[in-house]
Amino acid sequence: MQPPHALPPVPQLKTEARLLRKHSQAQGQPISHSTALERIAQYYGFRDWNTLSARASNTPDLQVGMRVEGQYLGQPYTGYVHGLSACGINCHRRITLQFDTPVDVVQFDSFSSWRQRVSAVIGADDRSPQKTSNGLPQLVVSPLL
Repeated sequence: MQPPHALPPVPQLKTEARLLRKHSQAQGQPISHSTALERIAQYYGFRDWNTLSARASNTPDLQVGMRVEGQYLGQPYTGYVHGLSACGINCHRRITLQFDTPVDVVQFDSFSSWRQRVSAVIGADDRSPQKTSNGLPQLVVSPLL
């Protein structure tokens, strides 16, 4: 089972179920909407749709002003969401973060580049689709609870 912060929001899960139903219909194996929801729940490692829906609903949605933590270019940070807006399709959002203390985004001893406010695009999993050279997301955001 995936941790709650990795779950897409309920509307995206329902969209996935509709797409699964449409794909099954195109393959000549139609399924009901409730069956599609149950299969999506199983895909995410939950026993049924009600459990998945409850878990996904309990994941706090990022909002302007919310305290957050995470990693930016491999460096840990805490701060707050300064700006947030929808960006294209696939539940991508543009987020602007204000760090509590500046983060050095350069890993060389002889050079530093400090950032205190950054903007990036994140997906429904609150991670940037762009990766660093070592394959990790450039930005990971988690609400501070």
